[in-house]
Amino acid sequence: MTDAALIELEGLLGRGFLQQVPFNVAVIDREFRVVAANQNFQDYFGDWRGRHCYEVYKNLGEPCTRCQARRTFEDGQARVSDETGVDRQGRSCHYVLHVAPLRDASGRIQHVIEMTTDLTETRRWQREYDLLFERAPCYISVIDRHYRIVRANEKLRESFGEAEGKFCYEVYKRRKQPCGRCPAALTFQDGAEHVSNQVGVHRDGSPAYYVVRTVPLARGERGAAHVIELAADITPIRRLELELKRAQDFYECLIQNAATAVIAVDGRGDVLVMNPAARALLGWKARQAPTAERLRAMLPAEFFACGPTGPGFREGLVRDVEGRAIPVSFASAELRLRGGQRGRAVFLEDLREIKRLEREMLEAERLAAVGQTVAGLAHTIKNLLMGLEGGMYMVDSGLRRGDAGRVSEGWQVLQRNVQKTTALVKDFLSFAKGRLPELRPADPNALAAGVVELYREAARLQGVELVLEAGPEVREAPLDPQGIETCLTNLISNGIDAAVLREQPGGRVIVRTREDQGDLIFEVADNGCGMEQEIKEKVFTTFFTTKGGKGTGLGLLTTRKIVQEHGGRIEVESAPEQGSLFRIRLPRRRLETLAQAAAGSKPEEA
Repeated sequence: MTDAALIELEGLLGRGFLQQVPFNVAVIDREFRVVAANQNFQDYFGDWRGRHCYEVYKNLGEPCTRCQARRTFEDGQARVSDETGVDRQGRSCHYVLHVAPLRDASGRIQHVIEMTTDLTETRRWQREYDLLFERAPCYISVIDRHYRIVRANEKLRESFGEAEGKFCYEVYKRRKQPCGRCPAALTFQDGAEHVSNQVGVHRDGSPAYYVVRTVPLARGERGAAHVIELAADITPIRRLELELKRAQDFYECLIQNAATAVIAVDGRGDVLVMNPAARALLGWKARQAPTAERLRAMLPAEFFACGPTGPGFREGLVRDVEGRAIPVSFASAELRLRGGQRGRAVFLEDLREIKRLEREMLEAERLAAVGQTVAGLAHTIKNLLMGLEGGMYMVDSGLRRGDAGRVSEGWQVLQRNVQKTTALVKDFLSFAKGRLPELRPADPNALAAGVVELYREAARLQGVELVLEAGPEVREAPLDPQGIETCLTNLISNGIDAAVLREQPGGRVIVRTREDQGDLIFEVADNGCGMEQEIKEKVFTTFFTTKGGKGTGLGLLTTRKIVQEHGGRIEVESAPEQGSLFRIRLPRRRLETLAQAAAGSKPEEA
């Protein structure tokens, strides 16, 4: 090439080079003034003419403390550095600065050329990538072909400890050798993505459950150089699954081994659950559960009614496969199944043994009452015999002495004791009428009202107010009306007598009926003279009376006998000068049992 051609080429390069390069170029003199720049530079940093580089680049009023151009002017070395500045819009920017000396013909450095490449977007992307990598809510690791972790994010380090430079199987699973069916190994082999469920060990030793996806990060002639693993932690979900499985197994075990019979049906009535206790209760031996129609014939009708049967258990009857009635206590509950489907469950307790024990208990209580009555009767007869012997002695001695007065006195003693004996025998014959109470549905309030009305006038004539407080919640019950009327008659009569003995006027007797936790209650309360503790302890144990020669002591014994025949008990509360309260407590459950027995529907023996 000739010298003229070379000079022309240099001119073309000088004029066009700065405009053609794809980055920012500026020429700086020793005063740090920008003396030339390409269009890219002006578009990026703005107008540069007549301005210093530090004004253009960084909007400063004085040279930079670490000025790369000054150092190049001093030693003539080219330099590269990362810089931050301000673009033409006043926004912070990041760029790479290349500084090179420009020498004149004599070799002196009068200018330097500065080339800048914008890294603002690149840095932003880098920061966003780093933030995403570090703060991602999953485990992220980059693994080389030797299965070493070259980078791990924050969540992975928190869960498994420091990981960089360690083998992935050592970090995740504390193994000494690679895992079988390793998803990273598969990706290295075929360059494809792989997904699998894995179980590792947290840094605290607890099991870690996660779903891992492996993706090739970069490919070369030998395939992927690195694999990135993204693992979603499913430990809480897995723990919940295990807890649900344990709970399901636990409840299935409870249901299968429960002594209570459990039957659950879906909305159509088809059996979902029928535990062994239910099969035994109903005598169902077939492997296939009973149909909805067959089950409806076996279970209480209340179970199939809409809504729950109410709080707690209630009594009813089920029928086994042979149609035999079995007394049970049952409760039901509604079930809400998946998909909005509704079902019901019933819980049944076999009452055959309990009913048998109740009958035996009632019989034992009646026998105990008879025993106490016989003991009291023997004691009373002994006292009457002693009175008769005393009267006979007085008559005999009077006859021997010819003492008419003594004979008359002895005869009166004999007459009184014969009268007592006659009254005792009549009362005892009435008391000893051994029969089961004739139970039939009766209104307790009506029975109490009838007796109160019978005695109201007699009480008024003796200055005693007789009051009825009938509980509105009291419902019909199986009772022996004659027996209950006898009990109330005895108690009201005694209450009136006690109220008459008050030292002050204003005697009052209150008759109440009410319900109390499944018990029917009759109460007779008076404001009479009351009883000492010693007397209160005797009123139901012997032929005890506070009426002297007017009573035989059989009134309360008869009352107690009738109450016991109803399966109930009688209680007394009393204190001197504060009156007395007699309470008849009749459990409705026992009344139902007695009513079944009286109707001839005794439950089958177990």
